[in-house]
Amino acid sequence: MSTPARTALISTAGHCKVACGFCFRADRAHGFLSIDTYTRALSRLKETGVEGVCLTGGEPTHHPQLRQLVRLAHQFGMAVSMVTSARTEAEVTALAEVEHLLTNVTVSADSEGAMALGRTTRTVVSAVATLLAVDVPAKVLHLTYLDVAEEEAAQIAGLVAGTGIEVQLSPVLLNEQGLIRAGGSLQDSVKLREADTATLAGRFRLSNAYRSYLDDLRRMQLSDDEGHPCRSATLYMSAGGEIRRCPYGADGVSVQAPRAEIRGFLEAPSKDRVGPDCAAICRPASHACAAA
Repeated sequence: MSTPARTALISTAGHCKVACGFCFRADRAHGFLSIDTYTRALSRLKETGVEGVCLTGGEPTHHPQLRQLVRLAHQFGMAVSMVTSARTEAEVTALAEVEHLLTNVTVSADSEGAMALGRTTRTVVSAVATLLAVDVPAKVLHLTYLDVAEEEAAQIAGLVAGTGIEVQLSPVLLNEQGLIRAGGSLQDSVKLREADTATLAGRFRLSNAYRSYLDDLRRMQLSDDEGHPCRSATLYMSAGGEIRRCPYGADGVSVQAPRAEIRGFLEAPSKDRVGPDCAAICRPASHACAAA
């Protein structure tokens, strides 16, 4: 039997205007998550023991019915968190309108090297400004990093020091095209990540869980190991209404399916194997790193 799911990562849109060059999203489509599909999903997920949902991309603050998404989850007795890249006045306003209903807000940012590679403008400064502008019990800065200089690491640590903002670190995982753009091999990217880890460790207290994650990531990238079976307690649902154990999983079930079919899918042993892509986004809160 699979690990019982307690939370669900829910995509609020099939598209995203940020369009990071290193995007890890498993789904690409047009349109927003519909209220009917979402409501049915909440009902089915609640029946299977899910206690909380995390609203994620596209960009949740762009959803025209964001407030309703959050309130509906509360009506089903679920806690609600959010992962966002909110920066503009309109986005931060939309986030602020539901802040009192959220348990956690994670704002994504990129290091200078990651911004250059991914052609993004998600600076740490703007992410921290968004987090400081909202009033929620827990605030997390999710930093996607590549080629971090000592000066930059010091600046990031200084920005979050004394703010109560937790930091979650995710190295850029380069696919074949990314490696070509970066002008190096897979081995080169692993060595760069090790150098980045040393730089960040000088400014942040990297947890043992995070270091273990990096070790697992290195092994998965450099070996032919298929990876261990997925044991995540977090489900994923696409904006189109397909529930999967893993965002990258080949097997899934529609929320429009009969209850028995959904329950059967969730109770059956997972066929998914943990790979670098899903490992990068499916990590427990214990992997957060505090500023030293």
